[in-house]
Amino acid sequence: MSILWVILGLVLLVVGGDFLVKASIALSFKLNISKMVIGMTVVSFATSAPELLVSLQAALNEAPAIAINNVVGSNIANIGLVLGVTALIGPIAVDKSFYKLNWPAMLFFSFVLYYFLVNDNILSSLEGMILFCCLVIFIIVLIKTSKSDSDSSDVSDVLATVANYKILIWLLIGAVALYFGSVWLVDGAKSLAESLGVSDAVIAVTVIAIGTSVPELAASIIAAAKQEKALSLGNLIGSNIFNIGSVLGLTSIIKSIPVTDAKILNNDIFWMLGFAAILLVLILIPKVMQISRYKGLLLVICYSLFLYLSFK
Repeated sequence: MSILWVILGLVLLVVGGDFLVKASIALSFKLNISKMVIGMTVVSFATSAPELLVSLQAALNEAPAIAINNVVGSNIANIGLVLGVTALIGPIAVDKSFYKLNWPAMLFFSFVLYYFLVNDNILSSLEGMILFCCLVIFIIVLIKTSKSDSDSSDVSDVLATVANYKILIWLLIGAVALYFGSVWLVDGAKSLAESLGVSDAVIAVTVIAIGTSVPELAASIIAAAKQEKALSLGNLIGSNIFNIGSVLGLTSIIKSIPVTDAKILNNDIFWMLGFAAILLVLILIPKVMQISRYKGLLLVICYSLFLYLSFK
C-alpha cells in the first residue's frame, strides 16, 4: 500500500507541477514580463514547486531527513541521471556562462549548505533566509549578465493568449495536486522506509529524488530524440541552485530543519558535492566544452553506483 501512495503522490506532483508551470507562464505574459525573465525566474520557481511542497510537508510532518535528502538527491539525480542520460542520446554543448557564473554559483550554494548543516546539525530560519537572499542576488546577476536575445525556447508564445479563467483553473488544479501529492508521497515514503527496513533519508535520496526529476528527464529524452536542443547544462545547474536556495531556503524559514540521519552529512551530501565538482573536469577534458556520450555514460555509471551503495 505504501508503494501505491508513493506512486500516486509522484503522479500528482508531476501533474500539479505541469499545471503550475503553464499557469505561471501565462500569468507572467498577462503582467507583461519578458520571456527572458520568465524563463530564468518564473519557470525555475514553478518547476521547484514539487520539491518545495515535499520538503515543507516533510518538515512539518516530523520527517526532516526527507526534507533535506529530497533536495540533495534531486541535485545528484539532475547531474548523474538527467544530464547523463541526455548526453547518451546526444552530446550537449557547454557555453561560457558555465564557468563564469552558473557552475561557481552551484558550487557556492552546495558548500554553504554543507557548512550550515555540519556546523550545528540544523538548517535554521536565519540560514534559510541567507540561502534565499543569495538566490535573489544570483537571479539579479543572472538577468543583468544575460543578453536580451537569450529568451528561453521552453517558454511558448501560445500561453500569452490564454484566457484568465483558464489560468485560474490551472492554478487551482496545480495547487490541489501538489498539496495532496506531497502529503501522499511523504506518508508513503515513511511507510515504505519502515517496510524495507531503511531510513527515510535513503528513500528520499533515491525514490523521491528520482520521482521529482522525472519531468526533466522525460522532457530531455523527448527533445534529444527529436534532435532539438535538449536540456542545457545551465538550466540543470540553475535547477540545483533553486533547489537549495528556494526549496530548502523557504522550508527552513518556515520551520528549522534538523539533521536526524548521520548518513546525510557522512555520505549523501559528499555525493552531491562530488557530482557538482566533477562537471568541471568533464568540461575540460576532450572534447572540451562538450558533454559527450562517453562522459554521459560515466555520469550514469556513477549515479548507478550511488543508488547501489545507498541501499546496501
